[in-house]
Amino acid sequence: MNLQQLEYIVAVEKHRHFARAADASFVTQPTLSMMIQKLEDELGVKIFDRKKQPVEPTREGEEIILRAKQVLAEVGYLKEYAVELKGEITGELHLGIIPTLAPYLLPLFLKPFSQKYPNLKIYIKEMVTNDIIAKLKTGDLDMGILATPIHEPQLAEHPLFYEEFFAYASKSEKLGKKKYLAPKEINLEHLWLLEEGHCLRNQVFNLCELKKQEAVADNLHYEAGSIETLINLVDRYEGLTIIPHFATLNLTPLQKENIHEFADPKPVREISLVVARSYPRKKMLQNLKTEIMAVIPFELDRKKKSVLEI
Repeated sequence: MNLQQLEYIVAVEKHRHFARAADASFVTQPTLSMMIQKLEDELGVKIFDRKKQPVEPTREGEEIILRAKQVLAEVGYLKEYAVELKGEITGELHLGIIPTLAPYLLPLFLKPFSQKYPNLKIYIKEMVTNDIIAKLKTGDLDMGILATPIHEPQLAEHPLFYEEFFAYASKSEKLGKKKYLAPKEINLEHLWLLEEGHCLRNQVFNLCELKKQEAVADNLHYEAGSIETLINLVDRYEGLTIIPHFATLNLTPLQKENIHEFADPKPVREISLVVARSYPRKKMLQNLKTEIMAVIPFELDRKKKSVLEI
């Protein structure tokens, strides 16, 4: 068994075609097929079902490929560790970030961080929490910025800040000028939510002790893809929604009149940098953490209040 064989099975899983995988690996198809066959013989497991088109991994093959990705990621980490030993911040950084945070946080730190490390190639992708977790485990991502805790033993969480939640409500909700709002005062039938897959949706469910249910008083059912859409829906169709602190910073003076604070203990989401426990580039991790914490445009309250689970 060798690393090249592991690279070949990962390539076939990606391209679902032996010839295309061979081209991507810069070898002939017979060579790639032979090397994969030898690996299957050594392991005593059929990794791919060659009768299907496109080619598919077998059930056992899916597990082998997952572990192959983890091994290859560890090899990549070893190379990165060697670079870090020399005190260099070079190479590549693959970063995933949740969509409910990306439009607010990225513009604050990305330019100064990239200018500080011009030899570092940075690749960023907006992804929902479950996709970030999966790609951190396989090494497809180096770091993720997401809401925590996520309770994943393979991953290490490095908290950055706690972001408070607010209710954003139309005047028709008759919340008046109350300074503090209790979650039980939220009319669940008027609550606009993000679509499935967003961790913020789950946090709102937990805040309101809300289970998925059908609203009976309205004939309009819509699940939004962004916080901005939620705010626009409240402005246009009334009702209310729950938004994090970052989203309040872009509101107009008139819109800010629709914000309502929650009573103590105030609900917050914990935002962290998350990496695989074996991730070696501790210096780059600390540098990015420092850069982000330096640009947060609101008070960094590190005292845990009521951190909502995702």
